[in-house]
Amino acid sequence: MNVVSILTIILIAVSTVCLVLGLVGFFSTKNKTHNKKGKKKHRLFLALTLFALWLLVGTLISSVYKGKAGLHIEFSLFSDRITLFGMSFAKTTVVMWGIIALVFVMSLIFRIFIFPKFDKTEPKGLQNGIELSVEFMENFAKNSLGDYSDSLAPYMYTLGVFMIFAAISELFGFRPPTSDIVVTFAMGLITFVLINVCGIKKKGVKGRIKSMTTPTPVILPMKILSDVAVPVSLACRLFGNMLGGMIVMDLLKSVLGGYGSGIPAVAGLYFNVFHPLIQAYIFIILSMTFINEAIE
Repeated sequence: MNVVSILTIILIAVSTVCLVLGLVGFFSTKNKTHNKKGKKKHRLFLALTLFALWLLVGTLISSVYKGKAGLHIEFSLFSDRITLFGMSFAKTTVVMWGIIALVFVMSLIFRIFIFPKFDKTEPKGLQNGIELSVEFMENFAKNSLGDYSDSLAPYMYTLGVFMIFAAISELFGFRPPTSDIVVTFAMGLITFVLINVCGIKKKGVKGRIKSMTTPTPVILPMKILSDVAVPVSLACRLFGNMLGGMIVMDLLKSVLGGYGSGIPAVAGLYFNVFHPLIQAYIFIILSMTFINEAIE
């Protein structure tokens, strides 16, 4: 019997004893929480129980998968491929189609079955939440885009919903589409098209060219280079941040091994919910800023 096996047996024994003591203490102090001292003891025994359970489960998993543990991180710039109906697709593309289909079906269910008729006098619950989010995006777009907010706010809202669902897909074991450079570049390219379309619509072709030669025609090449760099910058920023979050989660799971029970799930609340919200906000506000510069 080697040192590792002896340590494993000791950890299992210690965690089992702590678990039993924690459970006994937890249930024995359950009816003594009427004062501060009793509540404190009750919480301490609960903490001991949870820690002992985590240690026991982690040790058992590590002992079962001994030899398979270690740091194994693999990632690529482009997504893996999958064959469907005789054609090859990127896995992130298939996930993206699934997200689009899911959001579409949820929208139909929401509109047809849950709220066939909106309550315009006193909206409540889910309807109120949806209306508040839509109103927030409309006001947000109006402050940045002015007269163009009515046509661009729905796209920006849809973009935010897509990015949030794309991040959540990682919780189900999929690589999020926004961690694929092809997807983020396509999103950046749409922003690039909107910049020029809105600029030409506002000022005309001559006005758009004139704005790029102001105050002197010498800066025209730099202006063109700056505009071309916009989709690349947006794509790389979003791709890097989302891929970085995915790598951190994989590192956490790999390093903790069997002791990762529950911890990656808590960390996932940040990397799969809060962090993507920040990235969605940054991408949308930068897109609006660039469009606003073109129509000024």
